[in-house]
Amino acid sequence: MKMEEIVEETNANHENMVEITLKMIGPARPSRVHVPSSIKVLDLRKLIAGKNRLPVENLKLILRGKVLLDREDEDDIYIQLSDGDSLVVAVKPKAPVGLNIDDDEEEEEDLKFQLPQSTSRWKKKLYSFLRNRLKLPDILLMAIFSLSLKAWALIILWFILAPVAHKWDLGPLYILGTGFCIIFLNLGRRQPGDVSAYSIFNEDFRELPGTLNADAIDRDIRTGQF
Repeated sequence: MKMEEIVEETNANHENMVEITLKMIGPARPSRVHVPSSIKVLDLRKLIAGKNRLPVENLKLILRGKVLLDREDEDDIYIQLSDGDSLVVAVKPKAPVGLNIDDDEEEEEDLKFQLPQSTSRWKKKLYSFLRNRLKLPDILLMAIFSLSLKAWALIILWFILAPVAHKWDLGPLYILGTGFCIIFLNLGRRQPGDVSAYSIFNEDFRELPGTLNADAIDRDIRTGQF
C-alpha cells in the first residue's frame, strides 16, 4: 500500500487529526507531521517511512518510552495520539558486509518458546499476558503450556487435597501415593505386536533377540561357542 493510499484511508476513517513531533535519532532536525488521532502502528510506520524516505522494515517507533509493535497475537495494534506528542524514530543500521545479523536474530527467535499456529485464541492472549506483562521466562512458559487442561486439573486437585492429608497425618503416604500414581500413569500401553524388554510380561515368556541371561550362557557353553 502506497503512502498516498494510507493517508486517504486514514483521513476517511478518522476525522480528528493531530500534530506530532518526529525526533530522529541522529543529526536530522525534529519535524512535525499531521496524522489521525487513532491509527494502526503499521500504517504510522509506513507514513513516516514514506515521508522521510526510510526503509520501513528497519524503522522503530518509540512513544512515551515504549517501543511500538505492529501486531500482538495476530491483531493489528492501534494507538491514540494527542496534539504535541513526541515520537522517537530510530532506523536500524544495515549489517556490515559478510555479517548476516538477520540470521542470528532468526536463530535466537527459534530458540524461544513459541505457541503453534493452531493454538486457540484465549491461549494466545494468556501467553501474551504472561510473557509481555509478567515477564515470565521461556522455560516456565514451556512448562505451563505443555500441560493439558486435564493435567492442570489434577495438579490443582493435588494441592487442594494436600492440606487434608497433612491434617490427618497422612503426608508421607500422600506423597508416596502420588509418586506411584505418576509412575503408573506414565507406563503407557503397548501396541499389538510390541514386545516388552522383560520376558515375564510377554506371551510364552518370549525374550528379545540378543538377551544375555543364564540360559543363553549355558546354551553357548554346551554348543562350544565359548
